[in-house]
Parts: sequence; structure tokens; C-alpha cells
Amino acid sequence: MARVCDITGKKTISGHRVSHSNIKTKRKFYPNLQYKRFWLEEEKCWVNLRVTPKGMKIINKIGLLAALKRSGVEISK
Repeated sequence: MARVCDITGKKTISGHRVSHSNIKTKRKFYPNLQYKRFWLEEEKCWVNLRVTPKGMKIINKIGLLAALKRSGVEISK
């Protein structure tokens, strides 16, 4: 499974680990993904999402259904 936020689309990026002697080696920066269960009132069901804390803030601000529509995630029953 790819490490991608369902709401914001944040994903793994690459960069360098830099030593004291300034030697650069490749490394990865992973997003802070959390498995979270949200209650979808319109469908009367639970929705399991893999979201970042920023994604949780977006859901709290605009609502779950609007956030799902904005991100293009389909709801399956």
C-alpha cells in the first residue's frame, strides 16, 4: 500500500541525510499517516481513512462528505 493521505494527497518525498562531514546519502521523508475511523452521517456508516493530522483538520473544518468529494475518494457500502 502506498503511503499517501486519502484527503490531502501528501506522500513520501526523498532527500538527503547529511553527516557531520557533509556526506549526503539518500533517505525518505514519510508523511505522518494515521488510520482513523469517521462516522459519515449522510450514509449512516463508518468510513476508514488513512489521513495525516492536516487531513483531520480539513475534515473537522469543512466536514467529512465535502472533504471526500474534494479529494475524489469514493464511498463503498
